[in-house]
Amino acid sequence: MNKPVNDGLWSGTWVAERLGVELVGDHRLTGLLGLALRRNPKRAHLLVSNVLGKHVPQSPSVVYGHGFALGRRVRNLLGTDQSDRAVVLGYAETATGLGHAVADGLGAVPYLHSTRRPVPGIDPAGGFEESHSHATSHLLLPEDPALLASDGPLVLVDDEFSTGNTVLNTIRALHTRHPRKRYVVVALIDMRAPADVDRLRQFADRMDTQVSLITTASGTLRLPADVLERGQALVAEHERAQQTEQHTPHSVASDASEGADGSAVPERGPGEVPGGQRQWPAGRVRRVELRWPRRVPDGGRHGFTPAHRERLERALPAMAARIAEALPRNARQVLVLGCEELMYAPLRLARELEQVVEAEVRYSTTTRSPVLAVDDPGYAIRTRLVFPAHDDPADGPGERYAYNVAGGGFDAVVAVVDSAADTPELHAPDGLLARLAEHTPHVLFAVVPSYLPVPPHAPERSPMLPEPLRGPAFSSYAPDEVGWLLQDLSDVTLEAPTEEREEAIQSGGAHYAESLPVEYQPSEQYQELFHTALTASAARIARAVGVVTETILAEVPLRRKSPAGTDETPGAGPVLVSLARAGTPVGVLMRRWARFRHGRDLPHYAVSIVRGRGIDTNALRWLAARHDPRDVVFVDGWTGKGAITRELAQAIEEFEEREGITGFDPEIAVLADPGSCVRTYGTREDFLIPSACLNSTVSGLISRTVLRADLVGRHDFHGAKFYRELAGADVSNGFLDAVSQCFHEVADGVDVAAKELLTTDRAPTWEGWAAVERISEEYGIHDVNLVKPGVGETTRVLLRRVPWRILARAGAGADLDHVRLLAGQRGVPVEEVDELPYSCVGLIHPRYTRGATGADGRTVTR
Repeated sequence: MNKPVNDGLWSGTWVAERLGVELVGDHRLTGLLGLALRRNPKRAHLLVSNVLGKHVPQSPSVVYGHGFALGRRVRNLLGTDQSDRAVVLGYAETATGLGHAVADGLGAVPYLHSTRRPVPGIDPAGGFEESHSHATSHLLLPEDPALLASDGPLVLVDDEFSTGNTVLNTIRALHTRHPRKRYVVVALIDMRAPADVDRLRQFADRMDTQVSLITTASGTLRLPADVLERGQALVAEHERAQQTEQHTPHSVASDASEGADGSAVPERGPGEVPGGQRQWPAGRVRRVELRWPRRVPDGGRHGFTPAHRERLERALPAMAARIAEALPRNARQVLVLGCEELMYAPLRLARELEQVVEAEVRYSTTTRSPVLAVDDPGYAIRTRLVFPAHDDPADGPGERYAYNVAGGGFDAVVAVVDSAADTPELHAPDGLLARLAEHTPHVLFAVVPSYLPVPPHAPERSPMLPEPLRGPAFSSYAPDEVGWLLQDLSDVTLEAPTEEREEAIQSGGAHYAESLPVEYQPSEQYQELFHTALTASAARIARAVGVVTETILAEVPLRRKSPAGTDETPGAGPVLVSLARAGTPVGVLMRRWARFRHGRDLPHYAVSIVRGRGIDTNALRWLAARHDPRDVVFVDGWTGKGAITRELAQAIEEFEEREGITGFDPEIAVLADPGSCVRTYGTREDFLIPSACLNSTVSGLISRTVLRADLVGRHDFHGAKFYRELAGADVSNGFLDAVSQCFHEVADGVDVAAKELLTTDRAPTWEGWAAVERISEEYGIHDVNLVKPGVGETTRVLLRRVPWRILARAGAGADLDHVRLLAGQRGVPVEEVDELPYSCVGLIHPRYTRGATGADGRTVTR
């Protein structure tokens, strides 16, 4: 298959010859346009722009340059005063990027584009019809309704001006609400017939307004009277022929996909399995974290202001650099692929990328427009990729297309989508990313946060929540293992000496979540203990992982009840939400078990919860916007006395009452529940989980979470740091792999144990809490927050707080070796106790001041 390059042959020749179509007018038309056949009952032909960046990959500088130049011409027409008062309106989906580029050329003016995607809670400020389109209804959803109420010039931008009907419908709909004296219509191509030219003039006179027109080129398309019938017959003929070829061994349909090297790929080609489910090589699809600037919209769907433009301009170089860093070093041809209405953001990224890489960069976008593909140099649409819609469209599921991508010879494709389109369908075996991976050796994808306007008088909530952070940009975990609903505070100094932090916390001068302890660097002896413990307990942990995961998979569908109490249709399945950071390795392991045992890829995120402050409500909003809250399962490593269990239950209750978002189940699933605080667990034994032995170096190099008012605003996720500098000591993935490798040997035992557990009374007894209250009084502490029961919590005391003493159950064995070593290093006594319900309990120094040793906080020795 050749690339969509026509070697001097006009890319409208094929259609013109077969339909008797003639292009007449400006000599530049054949360079700007090609022709193709629509699968549309209203219009047979499609004018395919070579400079719009929709159907034909083109240099992003060329695409942006055409729009920007049109904007400069509008400014020259209007003059400075009128230009500065103008508003630009682009048309979805094809002209959203063009309109935005025109606004950039015009100057510091706001931009809005129509949309075919309704947004819950946002009332349309207007709408109109595009009669010839396959999808006719346009909505106007500005965040600020006053945007369309000004009396300055309104600049309407479309890719082509064919009959003028769409523009007339728009002006008619808006002028009745907000009359204005001046409209400017901008298009790449003016293809109106003389009668349509007169109609626009007469319309302007009736509306008592002025309508000006600016285009790049003009002409007309002479069509035979029966062009629609002939076009439909031609489409049907070629689709039948292609279907025949697809069912002929060793043949390829002319609109089938091609390999990145130009070679043909059969309908069921390499990497495809029977039943229509494709598989592609692992690692072929990688995510790039853009770090899109906060409070900058993804485009003009709800309005884009000059202030937004300034912030975007500042952020573009760094975002393009992240894409460039992720590209293969030997890439010579790179395509940046936008997504339907999302045209401007990928265009600007592509144009910036074009400046910093040696590769040839091209830009185009996917589309909902169904067009016949014909592999002929005289035809504009040479190849077609077909995939299901992945943005939950209002008009329901259907096919979407990427044209002239297959066979384009691209070494890498960078797919850019907004977060509303980052759905399971995008990642499905027949989704866009999989289709791209069949035709290029490297697929990168980047997600731009979908901008969510704040409705007037709505409760305070974030107008835009960023996408989850993922490795390797944030954490050492693979990007598909976990998405962190956190903000990156890696560049902020938050660490303080342990003793200084403890004094501030206990004096009430600071909350423990406002700073971080200095990361503990284990000695060689301690590292040996970790690896020994991991070797000894990996199978035991694998069994607990399997049991808790099987319990969740069995019970989550049972949560999905209607208000009447009857079962609903089961949802997509559990969504694992681990409590950062101790829960995160456990969540990753549970996700791996579900894939190992059932072939299921469960979504997994990590969120922050802070004792005394609750769970990150912005993270809950993000989850509720993308998943059914009833499918969310909160995950942690273990329970101590159950403080976080109670904290989560209270936080969810308050969140639901305040936000009106219901369905989250505050139940926590854990590996070990020695305190009998939850009903979903892998075991109730208090044994060593080696991930408790270390801090960030066993948790993806991520710090404990941070919540501080000067760093975390009310519309921000909680923060955390990524300790990249500790990569040499990182054992995070080694821990995961050691446990995962035991899945096969414990699988049968897990099946038996999980079935038994599901029939057992698992109601929490809270015996751990009772034990903690007793210990707090017996040792004169009188504060349960300073009593940390269980191996995991005791280890945390020794690593992060100022320990006073350690209580160890008499006869406890190797599970406590690391505890004894840490206690010895810090000069903390270990006291053996009979009838302790836990293997050990760590006591934080009560009423701590630096130098204190007594329970009353007084300094006994210095």
